Amino acid sequence: MVPGGSGQVGGILARARREHGDEVVILSRGGSNGGTSDARIVAWDARTLGPWAYEIDGSDVVVNLAGRSVNCRYTPANLDTMMSSRIDSTRVVGLAIERAARPPRLWLQMSTATIYAHRFDAPNDELTGRIGGDEPDAPPYWKRSIDIARAWEQAMHEAHTLQTRRVALRTAMVMSPDPGGIFSVLLRLARTGLGGAVAGGRQFVSWIHDADFVRAIDFLIGRDDVEGAINLAAPNPLPQREFIAALRATCGRRIGLPATRWMAELGAFVLRTDTELLLKSRRVVPTRLLDAGFCFEQPEWPSAVRDLVTRWRART
Repeated sequence: MVPGGSGQVGGILARARREHGDEVVILSRGGSNGGTSDARIVAWDARTLGPWAYEIDGSDVVVNLAGRSVNCRYTPANLDTMMSSRIDSTRVVGLAIERAARPPRLWLQMSTATIYAHRFDAPNDELTGRIGGDEPDAPPYWKRSIDIARAWEQAMHEAHTLQTRRVALRTAMVMSPDPGGIFSVLLRLARTGLGGAVAGGRQFVSWIHDADFVRAIDFLIGRDDVEGAINLAAPNPLPQREFIAALRATCGRRIGLPATRWMAELGAFVLRTDTELLLKSRRVVPTRLLDAGFCFEQPEWPSAVRDLVTRWRART
């Protein structure tokens, strides 16, 4: 079961699980499959119980991806919608699991690496990482993202699902050559000469290759002893200037136009997104996943981006 699975990440998961021979059901508010033919689509409103809840009864695994996209202007209205869409959908998924006669054995709940502090000095992991919200060098409104992340996870923790193992997926940017994701945006910038350092490029970028994202989900499904918060991020985050330089090199572009902070603000305004996505230093490492024995196929960005660009070229 994949509530909110009509986007790119849901499509990646649906395709992978179908290749395993699983039946995949996506809960979609618009009744759309997001372009994937690898799942059965069931309508829901992401707020209240309805006939969709019968699909959870008897399912093996629920992967809840529901929530308004963060790729928007962080206006008070949009931030409120981000908060309510995550809390409401998580609560109602928990209620459906609680009332199921045969509840799923595992609930994987999407969360975000943004929950951690904006920092340059040390990486954040699940054991010693700092939850954000009080960084003196971060704009005050960034704290709203932390509040949303905390409330999102708290909604899962408050659910009465004693027969179901629960994992909060603190996920970095999932890099995939499929259209519609963050990699498509970054690739377009690099290919058009706009992929330079942003505001100096010191801020760390955390990411995960789509194949490792799918493999990590499979790993967590198979490990009954893992629960709680798990960072889904490659073990080697890197500064934005190095991250974008590796992408440019793979695309054969030697030069990328750098952007100052005010230029980034202007560009974000034109694109109707927010500079937090570019300027926050997300230095996140997957300590618990590695300690559990997971091995990344793509732990380093230069090799990962070569694979992504090669696959993108094969599609075009």
